[in-house]
Amino acid sequence: MSNDRVIIFDTTLRDGEQSPGASMTKEEKLRIAKALERMRVDVIEAGFAIASPGDFEAVKAVAEAIKDSAVCSLARALDADIERAAEALKNANSGRIHTFIATSPIHMQYKLRMQPEQVIEQAVRAVKKARSLCADVEFSCEDAGRSEIDFLCRIIEAAIDAGARTINIPDTVGYAIPHQYADTLRQLLERIPNADQAVFSVHCHNDLGLAVANSLAAVVAGARQVECTINGLGERAGNAALEEIVMAIRTRKDLLGVYTNIETEHILSTSRLVSGITGFPVQPNKAIVGANAFAHESGIHQDGVLKHRETYEIMSAQSVGWNANKMVMGKHSGRNAFRARLEELGIVLPGEAELNAAFTRFKELADKKHEIFDEDLQALVSDSLGEEAPEHFKLVFLEVASRTGEVPHAEVVLSVDGVEQKVAASGAGPVDATFKAIEAIARSQANLQLYSVNAITQGTDSQGEVTVRLEKGGRIVNGSGADTDILAASAKAYLNALNLMQAGGHKTHPQAADV
Repeated sequence: MSNDRVIIFDTTLRDGEQSPGASMTKEEKLRIAKALERMRVDVIEAGFAIASPGDFEAVKAVAEAIKDSAVCSLARALDADIERAAEALKNANSGRIHTFIATSPIHMQYKLRMQPEQVIEQAVRAVKKARSLCADVEFSCEDAGRSEIDFLCRIIEAAIDAGARTINIPDTVGYAIPHQYADTLRQLLERIPNADQAVFSVHCHNDLGLAVANSLAAVVAGARQVECTINGLGERAGNAALEEIVMAIRTRKDLLGVYTNIETEHILSTSRLVSGITGFPVQPNKAIVGANAFAHESGIHQDGVLKHRETYEIMSAQSVGWNANKMVMGKHSGRNAFRARLEELGIVLPGEAELNAAFTRFKELADKKHEIFDEDLQALVSDSLGEEAPEHFKLVFLEVASRTGEVPHAEVVLSVDGVEQKVAASGAGPVDATFKAIEAIARSQANLQLYSVNAITQGTDSQGEVTVRLEKGGRIVNGSGADTDILAASAKAYLNALNLMQAGGHKTHPQAADV
């Protein structure tokens, strides 16, 4: 490998789903993994195989489906974890076991309750075990950002001797500052005798808003793998955002002197896919993939861009997947035009059945909305390809009355396993009344954790995309629905979540798994 190339290690499917509420099913992980492969991500961390049977099956499915990217499973420095990871990866075209152990004094004392020598011994044993089962082994020093440099040198040298060929220096709690983090990387590369036998990697969290800055500082210091996620997804404040890392490297090649193999034109479609599946909307002013990332309202800026784009844009919108010339679809658009536009947007449907279902939904939407934009198609297909769950609850009829000075009232008819039930309820607002009416029939006893509405396009006829997050017994599900009628979209999203809950669709949150 060229020493100028930075390996992109995407952990959206593992660390990203540790965001509360972002747990993904096997089918959802497969869809994202295929998008990452299309983007030419080097390594896809598909999950934590021992966390649950569902995570094992997801890692296994991704390992079998992905051919052009390496597929990785996380494992603690324990035989059972490593064996489970190897089993999940056994059919991978290119597999990697990523094993880790904590190295900071606070973690060793209070979490592991182990002496430093014991930690080194266990790390070496784990790496050797992993190498006996998989040729590609990565070793991580958990909480390296708060670890002592002398101890890091000792354990990393031992891990490389044991067979690790990627060494990760994670800033697990987002504590590092760029110049200090870069200095840590430089010292490790200079002081560890066998450092040239491994690729040094960084994995930065964003607790201080410095994940991308720290990652890039480490690259300047010699790191040649960056671990990141789409949209910066991840637990707490998230991880370094893949799109920001990649575009910073591409835009400032003059300063950084490195490159990646990422096909950046697929960044936007992948961002929207992840956002739709997880229910985490992208803020409008988010770098690279936010709706306003290439918008100019100031007259001075508009004038400059019209005269010469680079006066106020350091990269082109098209380079990350934005299409300046959007094709407007409508009720007279045919199946071939529909298919062609999806392909241009980077949306690949599994087969004709899925295409037909999506096209039917497109025609239904076209009867309600005169112009259908790219964003509508993204939402429509995401809705169509959403996780399949038996429709235990199905919306038959919804009527909502809301008048100034009066309590909103909703009347709902649901089909419950084919039997219609009708109920009415009042609430603090029309959505609250709708949900209370649905709950009067469903009696799910689930807790509503999130209700989010996003306008998919501009204009009063825009579709509303609603995400509903429900929690019950430690299990979290995300339901979604889109419609030009925001109340109908809300009801669809709530029922989608209830059906997923009923079917046992989403697994327990990774942090709640008994590992």
